[in-house]
Amino acid sequence: MADIDPQGNATSGLGVNRMQLEKSAYDLFTEGEEAAAVIRRTDVPGLDILPSTLELAGAEIELAGREGRERLLQRRLAQVRDDYDFVFIDTPPSLGLLTVNALTAADTVMIPIQCEYYALEGVGQLMKTIQLVRARLNSRLQLEGVLLTMFDGRTNLSIQVVDEVKRHFKEKVYRTVIPRNVRLSEAPSYGLPIGVYDRRSRGAEVYEELAREVLANE
Repeated sequence: MADIDPQGNATSGLGVNRMQLEKSAYDLFTEGEEAAAVIRRTDVPGLDILPSTLELAGAEIELAGREGRERLLQRRLAQVRDDYDFVFIDTPPSLGLLTVNALTAADTVMIPIQCEYYALEGVGQLMKTIQLVRARLNSRLQLEGVLLTMFDGRTNLSIQVVDEVKRHFKEKVYRTVIPRNVRLSEAPSYGLPIGVYDRRSRGAEVYEELAREVLANE
């Protein structure tokens, strides 16, 4: 897992204390640090993390004007990608240089969409950004799938969002839908993924279903 979101939710959600990190994604982007020197093992077997800190928020300004700045992450991850079956990149919600770096380095894109009204507003701009990156930086980039999250079947809004997303993305929408779930909300505060925090919860079950669906499409 490569966390390039300055908020660092993927990092802290895996139990890594961001205040105690000696090296992070910031060093990878601004200091030319190799990925292998930044990656840390987690308590989850088989899962490593390239961690993020708030310092990363200033990276876009520091990198302005640097030649090849859109390909920094691609070059660093190329050093380690053969060491892993999958490399997931967690991006910021904004469509800045960090996200462009992720899209340039990636083979495919998974788009999570919350079943809320405002969540739909940024999807169109994201798709335009994906098309630009495909045309100018990464011709192999494809849409892996669209994941509906925070679904509440008791509300008309959630159902309407699901219908609208399926109408637009059709077969690219995963059958698995992630519901609102108390245990899912609790897990990050304990620094644990849901499969470790409470593997018998409904939240853990649906993420296992999603994993099987993703693997079946490979």
